[in-house]
Amino acid sequence: MWQTFNPLFLFCQVLGALWYLLSVDRQTACWKMNCRDEIGCAIKFLDCDDTPNETWANTTTTFSKCNASNGTIDFDFGMFLPALQNQAPAKSFVMKYFYSLWWGLQNLSCYGQTLVVSTYLGETLYCIFLAVLGLVLFAHLIGNVQTYLQSITVRVEEWRLKQRDTEEWMRHRQLPHELRERVRRFIQYKWLATRGVNEESILQALPADLRRDIKRHLCLGLVRRVPFFSQMDDQLLDAINERLVSSLCTKGTYIVREGDPVTEMLFIIRGKLESSTTNGGRTGFFNSITLKPGDFCGEELLGWALVPKPTTNLPSSTRTVKALIEVEAFSLQAEDLKFVASQFRRLHSKKLQHTFRYYSHHWRTWASCFIQAAWRRYKRRKMAKDLSMRESFNSIRLDEVDEEDESPAKNSLALKFIARTRKVPQSTKELPKLRKPDEPDFSAEPDD
Repeated sequence: MWQTFNPLFLFCQVLGALWYLLSVDRQTACWKMNCRDEIGCAIKFLDCDDTPNETWANTTTTFSKCNASNGTIDFDFGMFLPALQNQAPAKSFVMKYFYSLWWGLQNLSCYGQTLVVSTYLGETLYCIFLAVLGLVLFAHLIGNVQTYLQSITVRVEEWRLKQRDTEEWMRHRQLPHELRERVRRFIQYKWLATRGVNEESILQALPADLRRDIKRHLCLGLVRRVPFFSQMDDQLLDAINERLVSSLCTKGTYIVREGDPVTEMLFIIRGKLESSTTNGGRTGFFNSITLKPGDFCGEELLGWALVPKPTTNLPSSTRTVKALIEVEAFSLQAEDLKFVASQFRRLHSKKLQHTFRYYSHHWRTWASCFIQAAWRRYKRRKMAKDLSMRESFNSIRLDEVDEEDESPAKNSLALKFIARTRKVPQSTKELPKLRKPDEPDFSAEPDD
């Protein structure tokens, strides 16, 4: 639409500026005509570079007979009267510019029908040109708007038909109300995100080189926001970009469940995901984290793809991933990741190993549990050491009590005190062990 309004705005500027210049010219023409009819008036007196005769300047009627604000004068200013009545030539540049622009826009939009034209030939030709130009631009504008509305209408109609077919299918299959709402929500979100355009079909119809450049323009900046990918060079990122596919998820959608095969890595662009684990269904164990833009899930595939001879069986997910809100992401399928890993040896590097461990939420969870367990073991050993020291001290005190007083009641109290000090607090119980994540084979160096 801007391609249509841009020349329209330009024409309004030109027409307004030309109208302003012609109005100044008509004012000058009026002065010259009256000067020729006046005795003692010379045309050179109207020149700004010459100083007019003082007697003539005090007695001349040239300027009063050309005052556009005076309705009794004989000179017909025609369509230039508004500019001269408002004294536009005497205003500042900004006021001149916008007043002329408004005049051009007003009269171009109504084809000059509101103009009152004099018999001056130049003025008449100018109005004819303005009317024809307005008709041409209007026809061009209507044609573009009609084309735009038709394209939008076609997409809306296709979406409406698809929505109607989906409703009929859900009704025929007697889907429950909850599932129907989820389907409707996804279709609505997909329409808002894509406006009915199938980007993949458009890209597949283009040459490989052009498709690569478009993918780089669309995805490279977003992919670099993913910390794991930010460590890779452009050639490796181009290979990944070519295989990334846009993925949309609505609120409440499960990306993958714990124990299911992992078929893709998902790199979040917008939205939030909840990633939780029960450590294989262990009773009393539950860990949950929130994945935000820049995070990724499905890292189990990376270890599977980097094995020299990966098996056909996909790895099982160690976590359940669920969309908390609407999510827009890029997905990398398992076979595509395996292809990239086999073609680019630079993916096998220690630097990527450390980056992967640092940003992998599975590794972070395991590390936090490992640190907590180590801390609790340290606390238990420290308590055992303190308890041993207290027992030794109490034994010495008990021997002293036995020597001083053989009373059975006092001996009983001392034994109860020692028994209480031997009890280990419940807080030193071990945490449930979390299985260490499978580590990708990063042993090969880039120059191997």
